[in-house]
Amino acid sequence: MIDRLPPLALYVHVPWCVRKCPYCDFNSHGVGRGADLPEEEYLAALIDDLDADLSLAAGREIVSVFIGGGTPSLMAPAFYRRLLEALAARLPLASDIEITLEANPGTLERGRFAGYREAGINRLSLGVQSFQDDQLAALGRIHGGADAEAAIEEARDAGFDNLNIDLMHGLPGQTVELALSDLERALTFSPEHLSWYQLTLEPNTEFHSRPPTLPEEEVLWDIQDIGHERLEAAGLGRYEISAYARPGRRARHNLNYWRFGDYLGIGAGAHGKLSTWTDNGLAIERRWKARQPEAYLRRRRDPRGFVAGRAAVEPDELPLEFAMNALRLVDGVSMATWRAHTGYTPEVMASRLVQAREKGLLVEDPGRLQASPRGLLFLNELLALISEADT
Repeated sequence: MIDRLPPLALYVHVPWCVRKCPYCDFNSHGVGRGADLPEEEYLAALIDDLDADLSLAAGREIVSVFIGGGTPSLMAPAFYRRLLEALAARLPLASDIEITLEANPGTLERGRFAGYREAGINRLSLGVQSFQDDQLAALGRIHGGADAEAAIEEARDAGFDNLNIDLMHGLPGQTVELALSDLERALTFSPEHLSWYQLTLEPNTEFHSRPPTLPEEEVLWDIQDIGHERLEAAGLGRYEISAYARPGRRARHNLNYWRFGDYLGIGAGAHGKLSTWTDNGLAIERRWKARQPEAYLRRRRDPRGFVAGRAAVEPDELPLEFAMNALRLVDGVSMATWRAHTGYTPEVMASRLVQAREKGLLVEDPGRLQASPRGLLFLNELLALISEADT
């Protein structure tokens, strides 16, 4: 049984970007270059949103903050200084708190990174995606390879010693050589963390309705296998399906998600997950905020508040909910942790574990629930097998 509340993090969503990318299924809204964003109004809404959620935190320490989007680097450094001051005045922050800002190389003005660092941001995640100009154009990105390199250099000059580079592979027309070239260029900057993930065609995106020509499956396998070996050789150890890090530099905020931790979510369309004690034990609720930026801002003066919906995680949903997160981790979880979070013992899922191991989807370790390299590639198949008890 779980005998304590999980760690608590905070997610902040900034919904605007210069242009919506054709592959993006996030809550992002293109506004064009030079748009006059409602920074003051949005900051006030975020603080009101946080105030409305304070009772859910009940004084719990915040272990990490992640500011995502959209493109958070559209906002000025002063926006984040005031936001983080408001957070520190309301909730206890861990002494070693990790505060991440997502940034787009195509939206930066000289000196902004230094301002973000002075505001209290201590981890930067740069959405590079590729260093090849033609690949970036195919993805609808507004920056070029030279912009990406300049942004990385400026981040280093500003004092960021915890840097993530986001790269995609399996891009339209991409060869193994082009994919590996992107990795090599990223490695020249010695990033502490690298998110390296395959382009997928998600519903409700332009690419889904008008799909580009993607590499053949054999090419995708070669990219993944050779790229994985190169990253490991460079000292970036894989710890999640698409995340690689140097020792001690794993993304704490994302680890909290994957370990089924709690998080408050503020901002347009932000989601949160909160655990509370009840007479019947631990109760888990997911909640989400108004999605459209204009509707979110109007909620400041709406008696309904910012919450657009909420749903309890029922006991029979826990195995799949927990597995969808925990089994993304290369190390998986102990069977004791699995049982504590889901109520499932190895005995009630014995035949399913046997099937998963026979298919090569699980590591042969009775004390752990850990996806094999094949299981990480076919995670949905593994989830379908182990998220229900035997009948």
